Amino acid sequence: MGSDPISTMRITQIGVQQAIESLRSHADGLSSQEAGRRLAEFGPNRVEEIKGEHLLLRLAREFTHFFALILWIAAGLAFVAELNDPGKGMATLAYAIIGVIVINGAFSFWQEYRAERAIAALKDLLPPHATVLRNGIASRVPAEELVPGDMLLVREGDDIPADCRLIEAMGMRVNTATMTGESVPIALSAEPSDEIELLACRNVLLAGTAAVSGEGRAIVFATGMRTEFGRIAHLTQTGRADQSPLQREIARLSRLVALLATVVGVAFFFIGQLLGLSFWENFIFAIGIIVANVPEGLLPTVTLSLAIATQRMARRNALVRHLAAVEALGSATVILSDKTGTLTLNRMALRTVFLAERSLSFPLAERDAVAQHTPFFLIALHCNNLREVAQDGRTALLGDPMEAALRGAARAVLAPAREYPRFGELPFDADRKCMSTAHQTPYGQVLYCKGAPETVLPLCTSVWTRDGARPLDAAMRGRFRLAQEEMAERGLRILLLSFRSLPIGCPQEQWESDLTLAGLAGIEDPPRPEVPLAIQRCREAGIKVIMVTGDHPHTALAIGREIGMIRSTKPLVITGPELARMRETQIQLALDAEEILFARVSADQKMHIVEGLKRKGHVVAATGDGVNDAPALKRADIGIAMGISGTDVARESADMVLLDDNFASIVSAIEEGRAVYANIRKFLTYILTSNIPELVPYLAFVVLKIPLPLTIIQILAVD
Repeated sequence: MGSDPISTMRITQIGVQQAIESLRSHADGLSSQEAGRRLAEFGPNRVEEIKGEHLLLRLAREFTHFFALILWIAAGLAFVAELNDPGKGMATLAYAIIGVIVINGAFSFWQEYRAERAIAALKDLLPPHATVLRNGIASRVPAEELVPGDMLLVREGDDIPADCRLIEAMGMRVNTATMTGESVPIALSAEPSDEIELLACRNVLLAGTAAVSGEGRAIVFATGMRTEFGRIAHLTQTGRADQSPLQREIARLSRLVALLATVVGVAFFFIGQLLGLSFWENFIFAIGIIVANVPEGLLPTVTLSLAIATQRMARRNALVRHLAAVEALGSATVILSDKTGTLTLNRMALRTVFLAERSLSFPLAERDAVAQHTPFFLIALHCNNLREVAQDGRTALLGDPMEAALRGAARAVLAPAREYPRFGELPFDADRKCMSTAHQTPYGQVLYCKGAPETVLPLCTSVWTRDGARPLDAAMRGRFRLAQEEMAERGLRILLLSFRSLPIGCPQEQWESDLTLAGLAGIEDPPRPEVPLAIQRCREAGIKVIMVTGDHPHTALAIGREIGMIRSTKPLVITGPELARMRETQIQLALDAEEILFARVSADQKMHIVEGLKRKGHVVAATGDGVNDAPALKRADIGIAMGISGTDVARESADMVLLDDNFASIVSAIEEGRAVYANIRKFLTYILTSNIPELVPYLAFVVLKIPLPLTIIQILAVD
């Protein structure tokens, strides 16, 4: 957390009252006077923009890089030749070269200027206002005025404006995808945490995340650039964007051309001296040789080739933001890919249901199972906190994507589905790891419960079978535990669904007892159907694909096997905590593994992986959609953001945006990039070899004293 005076590790490990006291605050918040004093001390709660290079300097740089300097010198020499020997077209050549410099410089500057907007997108992610306790009264204040020690009131739907330690949490679940890459909302509690990494703590609200359910109170311990969000903003602004392979190659070629042109020009100056030509004739002749060898058509041709390629890529759902990225993508040797939304559909779906007598795969094939196991699907339909809202002219479900997957499957199987009115609820919390809803049904009052198998299974005393409920014996418990392990190995997220009849007047503390086990639900974010073929094409093209995700390693490994990225029995799987303990050398050696994936990684760790690959000489393409991905996207040779699910921060930090969030579109774009690379190589071969024949008329003119077969204007026309 940099210069933050509060130890974030300590504040997550201590109790609630100690946390409040460590920040010199109170349960009813700060006084207005104290908040004002702290605002003056700690500064506003906002993302600060690091002062960069002045706009005019960046503009000037586009006209003073090495190749531009060669062209300026060539134009100057052409003007000198025109002054000493007018009427030979050298002035026209000079003006043409200057036009090339100006057009390319202005175009490149415009491209760069449009790209430097990531910091504005970062600012937009923080909410403009927040509700805090000041003087014991709930007040709506500008988020920029939050200070350490403020007591923040959070409820469902709120965006989090600063890093906070939870003081109270009632059914609190937070979507941390922008910060961690985790695709499923995380359940939080106010209990102390032993986790070392702040991102892994379950009692912390991070700036830039959003509450999807529940409500609570939290005490602010870091604001502005001291937050994890601010740290990522700093990495995004200070991360160096290296030259693309094409830019490096053109710079190398420019030096080579300048050296060759100068050597040839000087050599022919001395040849002219030996032939008895005057000094000025030799000088003009040498200038002509030098200018003729400068490939003034290189920049416009390369620019035009890249621009046309961007149009072709756009038709294949890849929007290129920086022209140099086209060729860089064609040179890529490694793709660092996110899992959620890129390799998968970013849409939770029910994949497997394990019941007492059978296992069902979805989409459901055995329709007879519905009637026999109706309770399972009734629980899936009712036990949730989803809200239906109108969005883009259609109805959408807001809430936990796993609940949406269960409800969608239940509606499909029970259609037409009649929902029973709810009269009570025990909300989800991190301790119980389950939630229950009470409904009035035609069969009386019924409680529907779902949650983690390890906490709900001990509450069950019976199991639902095709013949109705029967006692849950040790053998049946063993069957369900084995099924749970098998689902976990496949990377599925598992929920146990149960129910019971509620006697009239039954107290709430006794609701979740004597439950009847209905079944296990295995849910996953399924892979995109076209990804396995795309992975195979990458393998055939010599491109290594490495998954880097914030998700659980079991889930990542299961998806990796399903799409064909992982084929060996023992691939190298490195988690964020393991990566944090590795030195640069160890990371680089680990990257030699034939099959490797990274799970539970943070923003700076993803950037370190990119840097490790670049040190090994790879051209790296990296994908991302969250705030946490922005530094890695900027550091990679080509950063690829998601157009649908990606944040504005990721898109503004990237070189290319996938309009369909599909990994297969990256492979299509690489094909286009390789075609451009091949075309540019052919052009370079042509332009360098054609300059030599263009020298022959000059040699004949000087040595044989014949009229000049090709004028400067004609040579320009050919070029």
